[in-house]
Formats: sequence, C-alpha cells, structure tokens
Amino acid sequence: MGPGESAGDAAEQARREAAQADHALVRRAQAADEEAFGELVRRHQGRAYRVARNLVPSDEDAQDIAQEAFLRVFRNLERFNFDHDFTTWLYRIVTNLCIDFLRKRRVAISVSRGREGEDGVESALELEDHSEPAPWEYAEATETAAEVHEVLSSLAPHFQSVLTLREIEGLGCPEIAEIVGATHVTVRWRLHRGRKLFQEEWERRARMRQQGAANLIQSGGVAGASNSAPTPGNERRTDQEKSRDEGTRS
Repeated sequence: MGPGESAGDAAEQARREAAQADHALVRRAQAADEEAFGELVRRHQGRAYRVARNLVPSDEDAQDIAQEAFLRVFRNLERFNFDHDFTTWLYRIVTNLCIDFLRKRRVAISVSRGREGEDGVESALELEDHSEPAPWEYAEATETAAEVHEVLSSLAPHFQSVLTLREIEGLGCPEIAEIVGATHVTVRWRLHRGRKLFQEEWERRARMRQQGAANLIQSGGVAGASNSAPTPGNERRTDQEKSRDEGTRS
C-alpha cells in the first residue's frame, strides 16, 4: 500500500485488477480457448457455490445450481457486456436460478410477506436502514449458524437474495440492484424489510423455545410432586397397614 493509500483504495484497486483479468479470460474464451473458460470456472466456482448454498436448502442443490450457472455462462459468452464485471454477471445468473428454484418449491408463499408495501417504495426510503441487526450478526457462535440459515430460508426468495448478497457476500446496494434487476432504493427497502422479518422470526422462535422449556419444567415439577408427596388418603392407608402389621406381630 502506497503513501496516503487507504485500505479501501487498495481493495478497490485489487477488485479492478481482478475484473480486468476476468475480462481477458472472457475474451480468450470467446475465441474458443477452453483453458481460459476453465480458468474462469476455477476462479469463481467457490463463490458461485457459496451464494447458491446460502439460498437453497442442500449442498446438492447448490452444486447443481452452480454447475447450471456456468453452463449458462458458456452458452452466452458472446453476449457478455464488458461494461460490467464478470462477477456481477455470474451473481445475477446464480441468484436468478436460486430464486426460480425457491419459487418452485414454495408454491404458497404469502403475498403479505413477500410484496407488502413495495409499491411506492421509491419515496419510502432515502437511505439504507441499519436500525435492524444484520441477519448474520446472530451467527457469531457456530452452533447458531444452522438456525440462522433456517430463519433466512423462511423468508420470501427476493428477501433471501438481497440479504445473502449484502450480509454474506458484502456487495454494495448498486451492484445488488444490478444483479437482481431492481432499483437501488428497492434493494434498500428489501434489506430493511428483510431484516425486520428476520428479526421477528428469530424472536418468535426464541419465544417458542422458552415456552417449551417452561412447559417442560412445569410438567416435570408436577410429576415430581405426584411421586414424592403422599396424599392424605395414602397417609391414612399407611397408618392402617402399620396397625395391622403390629397386631400380626403381637
């Protein structure tokens, strides 16, 4: 890092260099260079799988989607727009495949949960909202990561996609907007709404766990009491048996 160069500047420079390298590989692949296409796959297959895995329910589904994404890249190489990063194009393909997959699996997605309030969103939010915690802030401990993924997967696909791209992949809103085919402000609204829905679902599950534990403790206490505390009838019966035993012995 040179004098006066910030970490952000260095990261942006590295991103530009990586994008240029990708463009060079795309040009070679367009000229039927199979090695160049193979290098593109090697450079980005981990990222494609990671994005898919955070949106679909199994490793196998994610692998299938990543493979299909690169097949679509190969078929459409000639139409690649060099005004954009290759990664943006790849993210768009992977995300769209995931959303299609989720929609087929979730035939009865709630309209109120998916589209509520999105009309007129252009004027609803001027800045990205940070009042709600990011979903993956809940996953500080390894043992909670699976539940975080479950809660995230309970959201409508278009919320899942923007939250995954933002919170896991660390993309900015403009790039996410380009990937999902929405306006910048719509993406900000979806992030805001998705975070709220995530928090509500997380808290609902926490309340259910607490209630379940309370019920278990209560039922255990009642059972324990019935086993250890004799009833008045039992006490009388015990006294009578004692008297009979004493008379027999005498």
